[in-house]
Formats: sequence, structure tokens, C-alpha cells
Amino acid sequence: MLEVNPMDIGQEIYNLCVELFPICRSITGNGVRETLRIINKHLPALKTYEVPTGTRAFDWTVPKEWNINDAYIIDPDGNKIVDFSENNLHVVGYSTAVNQSLSLDELQPHLYSLPEQPDAIPYITSYYQERWGFCLTHNQRQALKPGIYQVFIDSTHTQGSLTYGELIIPGKTPQEIFLSSYICHPSMANNELSGPAVTSFLAKWLQNRDNRRYSYRIVFIPETIGAIVYLSRNLAEMKEKMIVGFNINCIGDDRAYSYLASRYGNTLADTVARHVLSHLHPNFVTYSYLDRASDERQYCSPGIDLPVATMMRTKYGAYPEYHTSLDNLDFISPSGLYGGYEVMAYCLECLERNDTLKTKILCEPHLGKRGLYPTLSTKNSKQIVQNMMNLIAYSDGTNDLISIAEIIGVPAWDLFSIVDNLIEHQLLEVSREK
Repeated sequence: MLEVNPMDIGQEIYNLCVELFPICRSITGNGVRETLRIINKHLPALKTYEVPTGTRAFDWTVPKEWNINDAYIIDPDGNKIVDFSENNLHVVGYSTAVNQSLSLDELQPHLYSLPEQPDAIPYITSYYQERWGFCLTHNQRQALKPGIYQVFIDSTHTQGSLTYGELIIPGKTPQEIFLSSYICHPSMANNELSGPAVTSFLAKWLQNRDNRRYSYRIVFIPETIGAIVYLSRNLAEMKEKMIVGFNINCIGDDRAYSYLASRYGNTLADTVARHVLSHLHPNFVTYSYLDRASDERQYCSPGIDLPVATMMRTKYGAYPEYHTSLDNLDFISPSGLYGGYEVMAYCLECLERNDTLKTKILCEPHLGKRGLYPTLSTKNSKQIVQNMMNLIAYSDGTNDLISIAEIIGVPAWDLFSIVDNLIEHQLLEVSREK
């Protein structure tokens, strides 16, 4: 269905991840702006919005903007260790500025490590409580010797803004498909960069697609506070126009495919996600809304009630590298990223073709006189005829294409050309009233 070379597109998505990887991102600040600037090179129509510090968004308030220039610890021998310039995970996100000398005992409460993963730097944040801290491997921490340490963090908390990006791709109808990914984590590859990178290339594919039926609302936001802010500004329009949405993250590894359901698991997003995954990757893992931890919490919350499911390869929190320095560029791959891209593209193509169908002929139509019945019987031709007749049998004006594909047990994309032929021969008609 996709007319691309998988290795080419996978490598291009991976290259975008490589370009974005060094940037120190958080829920606000210049890292988010730089990330959006790079994505904007791929998506020139992307618009960037700034929401001032102190802006109310439902029960939340946009926090002060945080930026960091440098941070490190100097040990008793004068060696610079735990250096932000070497790995931006070394600093607790949103750390306040500090420049002081401490004994090792005084320093320890400000240090974070993972005894169970002694070679990994943990990812730690403190967005809404002022504190400072450093993250390091447990092996590094164990090697620290008694003495006086110089700690330095050059950071600022200012009356700035929260930044997000939005791309609207118009279609024939104002009805929208919503895609969301987050851009608020520092240098982690699968948890952070796979989502916006895959989403960027999906947007490029959609922009180049002829005859888009639906419009597309695509956002790149800080997780949680960004989703809440975006909803506070756009909810009425989204409720009016949106028919389906996907939260896209952790979609670049080679280990698994998974999806997390909407609150009740009964939306069109759930249906198409399960349908595509069951045919492309039948061993996929299904998670319920009780397993939520990303922006589906906001999109599906009571009163918001948007039809959003989350699409992933290995789910956030379900792989040991998650929220550590081990979630690096070696953990994702061009093939893993392409796999996530392909699944999402199939979902969107199925939605584009998801018409409600009704037969125009009473009883079975005479396929032979229309040249629709094969004159040479093969295994493949028998399957095509069976699919055609089963499609007609359930085209009673109440079923859409995905529902019919589910009933007759075939991928929806196997029916695309059949539907086209039957419509061309005046055997089916389409109702686009959903």
C-alpha cells in the first residue's frame, strides 16, 4: 500500500532522531523551540505558539520557563565529573541554579542513581517543586570518595512561555483526524524522539497524498501540561470536528507492537488500531486505559472524551531502558521506526477509505456479464471472488468498510480495489454520512 522504500524512509526518520538527540528539552524553554525549528524544516507549514507563564489551563497553570546552559560537579581532586555537556540527563530537569561547595554527605541527598541498573543514568525531573540535583550511574556514585565537592548549575527560571507546534492539513471535509506527539524529554531516543520523528514523516506523507478526504490536526507538545494547555485553547473545535485521534510515542524500537485503548476501548481509533495491528503484527500487545501514563490521560478524560488511542512499539515503562540513558540511538533503528510509521500509515489509509457501503442490486449481482468474474480459476482468483461476494453481502448501508473487513476476516486494504471496481460498475454506492 505504501509506495516507498522501507529502508530509505526508515533511515530518514532515524536521521531526524539523530539530529534532535543532543538537544536538552523540557516542558518549556529553548530546547523545545530548537526541536520545533528542526521539525519545521521538514514541515514548513508548522506553526509555533507561545503560551505565557501564569496562563491558566483548566486546573493547571503554565510554569516558569526553564533554560540551562551548563552544569557539573568537581570532585575533591579537581576533576570535572557528572558533566551536563557530556549527557544532559546528568541534571534533574528544572533544577534551580546552584554554585557551592559541599561535603559528600551533604551532596548525597541531591544525587540520583539506579542500583538495579548501575550503568544507566536515570531521567529525573522536578517541574513543580524547586530543587536541584544531579543524576549519575550507580557505579559513578559508588566511586565517589569523601571530601569537598564543587557543584554548579547555570540555569534560569523566568517569566517566559510554554511552546508547542501545530500543523493543520486541510482535506475535502472539515472532519479531522488528530495526531499528537510530545517534545519535552532530553536525550532519550525511543521515549522521546521516535514519536515526533515518525509523526513528522507521517505528516509529510499526508501532505503529498492526493485527494485527502479528511483534514488533519497534528500537534507537537510538551507532555501533560502541553496537552492540557492545547485542549484548553482548542477543545470546542476538536469536539466538533474530530472523528479519531492517535497519541504516538515509543514507536521506534524492534521489540514489539502495542496499543493502549481509549477510556472505554470503543472508539473508531480503537477499532482501526486493532484491525491494522491484528493483520500486520498479530502478536501485538493490548493495554487498557488502566495502564495509561501519557497524554491519553488528558484526551480521554471525563468531559474531554475525545476518541484517542495510543500507538507504540514497546510501551513506555515496559522496557528496562525507559527513562534512562540506555534509551539511546542504539535502542531505536531505521527498521523499528519504519515499522511504527507503516502501522500508522495503514491506520490512516484505512480511515481515508472507510466508507459506509450499500449494494445497488437486489439478490446477488451477475458478475460475469460485467467482466468481474475471473474466467480462469486460481487459488487467488477464488479468494478475490469470495471477498467480493462477502463484501457485497454485508454492504447493507449500515456497515463501514472496516466493520465489513472485520466481519469477513480480511485486511481492509485487500478490499480497496474490490470496492473501486464495484462502484465503477454501479454495484455499490457510498454513504459518507457517519
